[in-house]
Amino acid sequence: MSLLPMDFDILPPSDDRVFKLILTSPDSKPVLIDLIAATIRRRVVDVVVRGNELPLGDAEEKAERLDVNCRIDDGSQVDLEMQASYMEETGGEHKNLKGKSVYYLCDLHSSQSSKGRRYDELAQTYQVTFCSYTVFPKLPDYANSFSMRHDTTNDLLSDAIHVIYVELSKLNEIIKKSVDDMTDLEKWAVFFRYADVPKYRETVNKVIESKEALQMAGDLLMSVSKDEHERAVFRSRRMYQSDLESNIATAEYRGEKRGEKRGEIRGERRTKLTIAANMLKRNRPIDEIIEYTELTREEVENLRDKLLQQ
Repeated sequence: MSLLPMDFDILPPSDDRVFKLILTSPDSKPVLIDLIAATIRRRVVDVVVRGNELPLGDAEEKAERLDVNCRIDDGSQVDLEMQASYMEETGGEHKNLKGKSVYYLCDLHSSQSSKGRRYDELAQTYQVTFCSYTVFPKLPDYANSFSMRHDTTNDLLSDAIHVIYVELSKLNEIIKKSVDDMTDLEKWAVFFRYADVPKYRETVNKVIESKEALQMAGDLLMSVSKDEHERAVFRSRRMYQSDLESNIATAEYRGEKRGEKRGEIRGERRTKLTIAANMLKRNRPIDEIIEYTELTREEVENLRDKLLQQ
């Protein structure tokens, strides 16, 4: 077991590709077993990683790709997703992300064969999303689980399907805790959120030392981070996302240019703040954001503080 070097540029495990590489490696079964058990709060003995494409309903339907699609020892299905990029939304309620979770959950649950079986004998299905930004600002907990219950009495209709969100943006107090006082899921959340952040490298290494499965995850992360091909893929994906966000922001700015000069100034500043916010959500260094947006350090730090409070 090797700890993460203090001065090494670690790829973020909160990136969906890096996340998938860590959890689907031939050596990652103990890692996956421990992570799933911590997330669904049940003992897990074995796990099998399955194909990440759900079967098509008809010839014109687009295949859905799941990040990590698993079946555990009791037959339950678990889909683990990492949502690193902020999904385009309207109204600030993240309805698109929530709709995606429900759609994937229902499709995965209904992909089971019901031939010769009672419907209540179908395996349970869990859709788990680790999210780099806040989805439920009014809920204090970083991990929130949803099931099918009566709207008024809260009586459980069925425990067949579950949607779980782990919000990595809500770890400000957890990162301050002693590692000995952290739950297993808190340790995994800290690993995914902070492993690539030098400021928290010492704490992350203590988290890694505390559990064999996390030691293996740390070794897998180092292996991915040292792979020049994967580093090139990560840079290319990051540049594409930055260019896409810049193009969207530029289009918004050009639309605002039709207004008066004051509107132009506000539009330009809004463009820079939008790009800076998205880069902060992807945990990019402040110096890089300053260089890219030409905002002042104070402006970027104030924006970071506002995002942490959401």
